[in-house]
Amino acid sequence: MLELIDITKVYRGGKRAVDGMTLRMESGMVGLLGPNGAGKSSLMRIASTVTRPTSGQVVFNGTDVVAKPDVLRQALGYLPQDFGVYPNLTSREFLSYLAAAKGLSARSARARIDELLQLVNLTEAVKRPLGKYSGGMMRRVGIAQALLADPQVIIVDEPTAGLDPEERVRFRNLLSDLAADRVVMLSTHIVSDVESVAADIAVVAQGRLLRRGSPEDLLAAVDGWVWDVLVDPADVAAVRERHLVSRMVRTTSGVRVRLITHAPPYATAQPVTPDLEDAYLAIVNQVGPKSSEFTSQDRTLDLRGGW
Repeated sequence: MLELIDITKVYRGGKRAVDGMTLRMESGMVGLLGPNGAGKSSLMRIASTVTRPTSGQVVFNGTDVVAKPDVLRQALGYLPQDFGVYPNLTSREFLSYLAAAKGLSARSARARIDELLQLVNLTEAVKRPLGKYSGGMMRRVGIAQALLADPQVIIVDEPTAGLDPEERVRFRNLLSDLAADRVVMLSTHIVSDVESVAADIAVVAQGRLLRRGSPEDLLAAVDGWVWDVLVDPADVAAVRERHLVSRMVRTTSGVRVRLITHAPPYATAQPVTPDLEDAYLAIVNQVGPKSSEFTSQDRTLDLRGGW
């Protein structure tokens, strides 16, 4: 079990990146979902013992790892958002160096590295210096190094950045398999990175935990709040000013707008089944009956033009 208890991180100058966040995680995957600047990376660095919290506890299997970080580090695989390498080394040489630093024997390291290079689809580039790798290839090296010691806890921060769609699917499936018997913590701002693999999603913004639950729980929170309406292109700006819009598609008949609000927004609006992106946007933007969006519900937009 990995526990983050009432974690706060305040940087020099008073910036509060994490504000009293608590997360308890057992075997399985937790998807930490939030916009850029939400405090996800700060929380991941604290969880991986890279930085210390201003206040709060990080507890791994009953041990406070703020005081004793090596207890977690020995069981940890960590992929930070910014991952540095030695550009003159090949991927095999770099992973061999890290394997030695982690205490793996030369024989077991060779077998593990071969397995991981195949897993992340880098076998054909194994002799090329890392300095000549693309951003996506470098990300795959980072994924491989996080898995070197077969860790009990895997923490990955924006792991699919730079990966093509096929590689993203491959990596998500890999994390899903690994989460069967260990703690996996995945941080991302991309809904599709968590919706198909995480049964436990924590939505964060401005350093705070806003909501945590299964995808089904998050969807239930906005059931009946998502609407589809066809509007004249001239009315799009007014619709976006008044409502939270999750997507728009221009058609020959006008602009089809999908928006989130707790009551029918317009006479021609049709209710639609919410998806996880709708739920995420509603939670992050704190859309609800008590929000300022609904302070003047008596006003309705005449979609033929004007108010």
